[in-house]
Formats: sequence, structure tokens, C-alpha cells
Amino acid sequence: MRFSVYQISRRGGREKNEDRMGYCYTRDSGLFALADGMGGHPEGEVASQMSLQVLANQFQRDAKPVLKDVRRFLNEAILAGHHALIRYATERALLDTPRTTIVACVMQGREVWWAHCGDSRLYFVRGRKLMARTRDHSYSELQESLAGVVPLGERVNRNVLFTCLGSPGKPVVDIVGPLTMQPGDKVLLCSDGLWGSVEDEDITRQMAALPITEAAPELVEQALRIAGDKSDNVTVIAVEWESAEDEDSAVGISTEELGDEVFASTIQSGVGPGSPDDLLDDEEIERSIREINEAIKRSAQKRS
Repeated sequence: MRFSVYQISRRGGREKNEDRMGYCYTRDSGLFALADGMGGHPEGEVASQMSLQVLANQFQRDAKPVLKDVRRFLNEAILAGHHALIRYATERALLDTPRTTIVACVMQGREVWWAHCGDSRLYFVRGRKLMARTRDHSYSELQESLAGVVPLGERVNRNVLFTCLGSPGKPVVDIVGPLTMQPGDKVLLCSDGLWGSVEDEDITRQMAALPITEAAPELVEQALRIAGDKSDNVTVIAVEWESAEDEDSAVGISTEELGDEVFASTIQSGVGPGSPDDLLDDEEIERSIREINEAIKRSAQKRS
């Protein structure tokens, strides 16, 4: 499996960054995920971080080196994150539970699956065409979907969601896949800080026209410019499958020489005071990628 990946997160005009993103992989399977802690509830950054940690832990447990049932994994791992948030709030006697949206993608073999809960999105681009994107679990998106079926009143706030992780009821998890991938296919996962300011057509156009190392940061900067001082957190993780990456590139990864039990991850191990809260894609992320690539090379040398 060969892919290129680029991730970036900016705080925007908010006091803190409650978005989290990351990826992990074995020789034959890759997981890419993003979560957006919800404002109006306590500890959004804890909710987003915890949901990704649970997801990564489940992936490490189950991908040996492939997931036997990807759809089942996505559903169970995302719901496990939800239950972890409920336990976290109960153990600390919180009056309200930390909540988060989540979107996750698995690439395995020549196939791709994705799942989401809330309004963090995934865009699947092939060539210059937007092949698919997730549908937000928001009342505004539901309203648009039903526009031709039932009479509608006033438009509702796009930020009002009817499901998320940490909510009192069981979360709604939508799963798509498997879809067959082609070399050069690109996937973009993003928080609503991006798509709330940048139109789908612009996202598709830039993803199609530019390498992900240029498209992802440019889209983030565009969202920040448009939203101005009131910008939300803006987070993006972009992946190109089977890309002809430069062997020395910080964003190009080949897993072909990994052993059966090797697992690598860039998902941060914790949150709290002292955590990087503005740019999450700088030295720490690049250092993690370099360490992972070095581990790959050492594994290849041992095998040879």
C-alpha cells in the first residue's frame, strides 16, 4: 500500500483548538480520522481526542494486518468512543457530557470505506470530479434533502446537529463502502471550519488541480481569510492513494516492507495543558512521520 498524506489544523478566531486529526496504518490497511469537539459543551478537545484514541486503539487491536470486517469495525469503534465519553462524564460527575463529531476513512487493498457522525465531512475526488461526500447530520442538511417531499418552514441553523458522540441517545453512524479506488484518487477529511467558508466546488477544484501538500494548506488559508476574525477551528487531512511519492518526502509513505505486526500512528497520545493548540502540523507531526518512515526502513533491512 502506498499513499501520500498531509494534515493541518488552525485555531482560527477561537480561544482554543478543539479539532483533532491523525492516521495510523499497518502493512495492508490505513485509517484516517478527524474529530471536531463541539462548542456549548464542556471539554470539546477532550471529546475529540478521546474519540480518536479509542478509534486508533481498536484499529491497532483488529488490523492484523487487515481488518476482517471494515464496516463492523467502523461502527463498533466509533460507538466505543461514544461510550468512553459517557463513562468519562459519569466518573467525573460532569453535568454535561463532552461531545464531538467524527469522520473516519479506511483504505485497504484497492477499496475504501468511510463513516461519520455529525457534520465533519469527507470528500472523495477522482480526476476533476467529486465522486462523493458525506451528508451532514444536521437539521439544515435534512431540510434540504426533504425540500421536494414535504413543505418547509424557515431555514434552520446549519450548526444544529441531531446526532454526535457523547449525546444522550445512541449516535447515528453512516457508513459507505466498499468503493474501488484508482491510483491518484484523493480523499479529504475536514471540520466544518473549512466547508462552512469554502464551497464544495472550490474544494473539489483545488483538490483536483494541486498536489495535496499544496491543496490542503491553501484551502485552510482560504477558509481563514473568508471567515476573518470569527473563524472557527479549521482542520484538514488529505490523502492520495497509490501516489508516486518521492521516497524522501515527509508525506509519502509505502507500507510494503512492514512486518505483519507493525503498527504506526500519528494520533496524539493525550490532551491538556501544554498541548500544541495552534498549528498541529508542524514539527511534531513531521517528526512523527520521519520516525515512522525510519521504522519502515529498519523493518525492511531486517527482512532483507
